[in-house]
Amino acid sequence: MHQTFIPGITPPTVQSQPSWWFAFVGNKLLVRSEGNVSQIPNLISLTEIGLTHVRTQFLGTLDGQPCYSAELPKDAIVPDGMVLQGLRELYGTLDEQLYALSGRAIQILEWDRTHQYCGHCATPTTQLSHERAKRCPNCGLVNYPRLSPAIIVLVSRGEELLLARAPRFPPGMYSLLAGFVEPGESLEETVVREVREEVGIELKDIRYFGSQPWPFPNSLMIGFTATYASGDIVIEPQELVDAAWFSKHNLPQVPPRLSIARKLIDSFVL
Repeated sequence: MHQTFIPGITPPTVQSQPSWWFAFVGNKLLVRSEGNVSQIPNLISLTEIGLTHVRTQFLGTLDGQPCYSAELPKDAIVPDGMVLQGLRELYGTLDEQLYALSGRAIQILEWDRTHQYCGHCATPTTQLSHERAKRCPNCGLVNYPRLSPAIIVLVSRGEELLLARAPRFPPGMYSLLAGFVEPGESLEETVVREVREEVGIELKDIRYFGSQPWPFPNSLMIGFTATYASGDIVIEPQELVDAAWFSKHNLPQVPPRLSIARKLIDSFVL
């Protein structure tokens, strides 16, 4: 069933109804685990399960229910029947909408945690009431949650697509080329530069595909498709251990359905 999330800044004056609590110890989310299904705590307060928080942020409402991110102490005792898990491991076990909100929650929580003091003069910051921002009362510097835009591109050549392996990948897994946008670049310029730097080939017909929030830790992945134009594959050894053309009918292990990389691959193959 589709649920409607409405982002918000100001929490309810009186916290009298159950809320969704996206509570983290570090980057691990607290969930109730029942077999292959995970559930986000739905409570009036975390004190109901014996927990206290370091700080919280109101996220908005999901079908009228308040949603909060919460930073728990590192020594928090996990309640019976609950576990702490990373977001990657939780994909497919959480409701899709709640999973997306978990990604939003950890990014806002991390921004809150790392902007308690002004980066210019070290004065404790004040959170603004009308927008998601922190202001320094001494020098006036304002900080908003920041995203790091990155491109990811499916490069095709007839019925083949270009896949590559980075050293950090699990054994046997290949994926698409990706990279962060540099200051002064357009997204299309980043696509051209990243592919040229990593595998030495040139592109044409660059087209936007879609985007995906990627809270690992704070990226926005912007997907493109492109067509091979010229050149031979010459990998950048500091970035990749292998890159090759693969037939759409005979692919190696590719990323899970969680990722926009897989969505791009599936759109080409299916």
